[in-house]
Amino acid sequence: MAMGVTEDGEDTEISDINVTPLVDVMLVLLIIFLIAVPVVLQTVPVELPKVRYEVTTTKPENVNLSVKAGPGGECEVYWNLTKVKSEDLLDRAVKKLEDQIAAVGGVENLTEENMPEAHIRGDVNTPYRCIGGAVFTMQRAGFARVGFISEPPAGPGTVTQRL
Repeated sequence: MAMGVTEDGEDTEISDINVTPLVDVMLVLLIIFLIAVPVVLQTVPVELPKVRYEVTTTKPENVNLSVKAGPGGECEVYWNLTKVKSEDLLDRAVKKLEDQIAAVGGVENLTEENMPEAHIRGDVNTPYRCIGGAVFTMQRAGFARVGFISEPPAGPGTVTQRL
């Protein structure tokens, strides 16, 4: 504590706080933040694609899966309209690819045009683990193209088509 002399000549304690060190620390922190913020905000310039609703062309060799949450948090996967378990899903997917390879006359004749795709419809309330499991299973079976079927928000200029 500091001591001060009053007009009476008596020594009294001064109970004021010296704020100079506090101001110094705050100014140093302000300068650090002014230097650090532009570094954090720097980003790589990327032009994102403009998303438009495109009607999905369904080819006969494509696989349509529907995934939703069942009772008790169980995942339900439907191959077209048939409910399948995850082991059956893998077996069916492998068989579908083998049949397609046989239909085109071998692996050497398989092109991007005749390669089957997996189209997954996921219910909005389905946990990620269910949809992620279906994606993983289809990729494990050998499907190179796995896509999601979604419905765009209703509004002017959008076409709503249910598949």
